[in-house]
Amino acid sequence: MRDYGRVTSPRSNPNSELDHVEVSAPDVSGVTDVSEATDAPADRDAERRERARLYPRVTSFRSRRGSLTQAQQQNWEELWPRIGRDVSETEQVDPTAWFGRSAPLILEIGCGTGTSTAAMAAVEPDTDVIAVDVYRPGIAQLLGAIKRAGLDNIRVIRGDAVIVLKNMLAPASLTGVRVFFPDPWPKARHHKRRLLQPETLIQIAHVLRDGGVLHIATDHADYAESISAVIDGQSVLTATDQPVPFSIARPVTKFEGRAAREGRPVTEFVLTRVPR
Repeated sequence: MRDYGRVTSPRSNPNSELDHVEVSAPDVSGVTDVSEATDAPADRDAERRERARLYPRVTSFRSRRGSLTQAQQQNWEELWPRIGRDVSETEQVDPTAWFGRSAPLILEIGCGTGTSTAAMAAVEPDTDVIAVDVYRPGIAQLLGAIKRAGLDNIRVIRGDAVIVLKNMLAPASLTGVRVFFPDPWPKARHHKRRLLQPETLIQIAHVLRDGGVLHIATDHADYAESISAVIDGQSVLTATDQPVPFSIARPVTKFEGRAAREGRPVTEFVLTRVPR
C-alpha cells in the first residue's frame, strides 16, 4: 500500500492563520437530521416523507433529530431562499448564477455545524464553496456564521452528498472537494455505509477538473487504512505533495481537539485529478 496519508497531530502548518485555533462548536459532519420530530403520527409521516426526499438511498450518515432555536429559524427564513437549496436528482447547479460570479469552486461534503467551512471561506474570499450536509440545526449554525461574518462565498445544499455528486454538478466543474471526518462506521457490518467507497471516488474524480484536488481528513485509523486501499484501487486520483490551488490548512475544531487529547492522530490525504 502506498503512503497517501499525512499524520497531522500535532498540526503540520504552523504558519497558517487557521492552525492552532480551537473552534468551540462541535464538528458533526456526516450526521443526519430527521427534521423536527414529534410523537404525533402525522408529524412522523411527514418526517419519513422528508427523509425519502432528501436521502432516499442507503446512506453513509446516521440519523439525528434536532430542532431550531428561534434565532436559527429566523436565519433560515432570511438566508435559505438565497444561499440554500435541497438536494435534487433532476436539477443541476449553475455556480455562476448562484454565486453571481465565476470563481474556483470547492465542494465540502459533511460540513456539520460549518465551523471549518466558515473559517476557511473567510480567508479565501476569491474561492466559492458549496457545503453539503443533512443536519438542519448544524446547517442553521453555519447560516448564522455566514450572517455574522458577512460571507458571500458559501452556498449550502441539504441532503445526500452522493446525489449531489451524481446529479447536481457538471463534469470537471470543481477545483476541489473536501471530506473532513466522515462517519467511520466502525462496525464491520456497517463498512458498506462508509462514504469513501470506490464508486464515490470515481464520481468525485468525474466532477473535478484536471489538476483538481480531493482533501480528506480522518481521525479513525481503520478508516484511514480503508481509504488508502480504495485509493490504491483506482488510477484517476493520485497523491501529491505539490502546491494546490487552494488552502489545505484547517482550523482545529473542538471535535478534533478531543481526538488529539484521546491519542487519535489525524490522517490527511491530498490527491489530484490526473489529466483526462
